[in-house]
Amino acid sequence: MTNAVEVRITDPEDETKELVGTVPIGETLLDAAIAAGADILATCGRRGRCRSCRVKIISGDVPPATLQDRVQLGIEDVQEQFRLSCQTRVIAPCSIMLAPPRTESGHQILTGSNEEGIGDLAISSGVEKTYIEASAPMDEHIQTTDLGEILAKLPSETETDTSLNVMRQIPNVLRDASGRMTVTTFNNRITHLETGDTTEHMYGMAFDIGTTSIVGTLVDLTTGEELAAVGNVNPQAVYGGDLMSRIAYAQFDLKKLATLRGEALNAVNGFIEEACEIAEISSEHIYKLVVVGNTCMHHIFLGIDTSHVGLAPYAPAVSGAIELPASELPLKRAPNAVVCLLPIIAGFVGADTTAAILATKIHESDVTRCLVDIGTNGEVVMGSKDKLMACSAPAGPALEGGQIHQGMRAAVGAIEKVQIDDDMHVQTIGNAKPIGICGSGLIDAISAMMDAGLVDGAGRLRHKDHEDLPKKLAARFVTDGKARHIVLALAEETGVNEDIILTQMDIRQLQLAKGAIYAGILMLQHVMEVPDENLDELYVCGGFGNYISMESAIKIRLIPGLPPERVSYFGNAALLGAQMALLSEEERTSAEEIVHTVEHVALATHPTFQEIFVDACNLAEIDLKAERKRDRQAARA
Repeated sequence: MTNAVEVRITDPEDETKELVGTVPIGETLLDAAIAAGADILATCGRRGRCRSCRVKIISGDVPPATLQDRVQLGIEDVQEQFRLSCQTRVIAPCSIMLAPPRTESGHQILTGSNEEGIGDLAISSGVEKTYIEASAPMDEHIQTTDLGEILAKLPSETETDTSLNVMRQIPNVLRDASGRMTVTTFNNRITHLETGDTTEHMYGMAFDIGTTSIVGTLVDLTTGEELAAVGNVNPQAVYGGDLMSRIAYAQFDLKKLATLRGEALNAVNGFIEEACEIAEISSEHIYKLVVVGNTCMHHIFLGIDTSHVGLAPYAPAVSGAIELPASELPLKRAPNAVVCLLPIIAGFVGADTTAAILATKIHESDVTRCLVDIGTNGEVVMGSKDKLMACSAPAGPALEGGQIHQGMRAAVGAIEKVQIDDDMHVQTIGNAKPIGICGSGLIDAISAMMDAGLVDGAGRLRHKDHEDLPKKLAARFVTDGKARHIVLALAEETGVNEDIILTQMDIRQLQLAKGAIYAGILMLQHVMEVPDENLDELYVCGGFGNYISMESAIKIRLIPGLPPERVSYFGNAALLGAQMALLSEEERTSAEEIVHTVEHVALATHPTFQEIFVDACNLAEIDLKAERKRDRQAARA
């Protein structure tokens, strides 16, 4: 079985008996449990609409909790490592415990029958579909209109004001099929008319448009069920790996801005089409889209000039919540949808951060928590219900493999883990031959090299006393003039027939990237006077953040050295927040309220930032004066 892994399964009624299910990577924990012969049910048919198949993760790596996990199980159970086994993919060996049967209260949420909700999320998307039978005006003496006849059959709170697009639909739809039609409204305003009864088809999509990637999910707005997940690299990447390079590309050039915008719109249109094909639904039945992204991506998506976002004082052109018909963008693959963009906090703290706050709920916390979205354009938010502060921590593309000699995105063949004993051992994504190194592998490699004494706290590769190292390890050091590098994988072991190396410059690039993230955290701790011991929990968010080793991240000072129980993976919090706003208008309103409570901290203009940043770039806490003295002595020698 190719790329098969073992899942160990314990029954709580007999913890001495352990079953083992072996399944390929990508299958679900439910598949593993069934393969092992475990007594487990999936009442809803593996659709994430009940709680019967839930399990508790005991050990091992699993993907972050899905929206279904949070809706069905609630936040507390998710934090205690409970998951729906039908929704959780196997990515590595792990151990799980079957959960005892419970009442399926969560299922009521997905049918919309439980107003209180599970996990603080009650489905109320604002989209309603009503089937009516209306008649066209027949009597010339009675002054009425086609719209008036339709409104007479709808709830009294339905707004009489309609868009031009709806006005154009009215005459034919009213007279087709003897007036039998379905009326779609969003927050009581008519958005679409169609012949016949289509009330069973009501869908929406949430999108996170990131600098590096675009991801989205298709959701049933009636049940909350996730029907499809789509995503890929942001095609704008060919115009620059980070925000500033893309802003510079299109600065004061509306044609180039249109090029960037076209890339984003085409990608989103393509993802809508792909998701609908997966779910076997019509894109005409998508009625609501929620889109989040950083300020630059937000503006480009709307066709707003980003030139001044890249210039001091880095002010966005607009920041409030936006709601507009998809036809205005245009998003041709969702012609009947209303597009909702969540509000922006600051120039480089965008709607994706607003969504992440919404998802993590730190704005409701009684204690001080911190969320760190690690990526090309990182953000840090710290605080509680009493006060929130946020800052931008632009790490650049190094953590995504950019500007690294043999760097690559996280794909098959990328080195993702490194171990060192008397030699170097690497593990790749998909267990393929190494062809490069991704960000998580870079972090793991440098952490392991620090433990082995191959890199010092200042980030310098070991340049002498190689004879003190094991022979195989010593042979991996290569000096080419003044340049030094270390071989991670020998040519005969790789898929590119050349050594995979890590250079001194690669280490410097990582230091700058991780230094930006760590400095953002340190700065907010400094401004808010929150020492490590008073920071109750740190959430690591973002697609990249969920694949790094927390132990390695702490070792190289990417994040504070908190106890493991106070550091949590949170997955793509921005996308989760967008999904919450998609399913709940109450949550979307909360997002608008959140931005008014967040204080933005401009790092570069803060008087102590430079000192904090320099320290944050070090891989370990060091005495700079002592280091400089040793450097001078070494130079004289």
